Amino acid sequence: MFMRSMGLFAIVPTTLLLTVSFFVLLAVRKIEAQGLKAFGYVVAAFLWISSLLMLSGGIFTVATGKPLMRCPMMEMMKSDKRQMSKECMGSGMMKKDQMPNMPMQDDKGMMKH
Repeated sequence: MFMRSMGLFAIVPTTLLLTVSFFVLLAVRKIEAQGLKAFGYVVAAFLWISSLLMLSGGIFTVATGKPLMRCPMMEMMKSDKRQMSKECMGSGMMKKDQMPNMPMQDDKGMMKH
């Protein structure tokens, strides 16, 4: 449910991109140099394509409840945590003296080396 509502937030960057493209097109109408005018139209087209992609990603997220893209680093971190917890839980909890190269904490929260 939370991820579905996150898709609605795609409206904000879409609106910003379309607003910027409006001002780009407004500036293009005032420019007399043909090369700069063509560049302005290209920039406006890219802004429209970006806003279309942003909006379609938001619609996809609202419709399915899944994000359009996942961060590979976050997925790797999640799998590493699962693997570490399986290793620790599978062989029983590790004792303090079994953890190599880990600074130990005493009762007052101070680190001992």
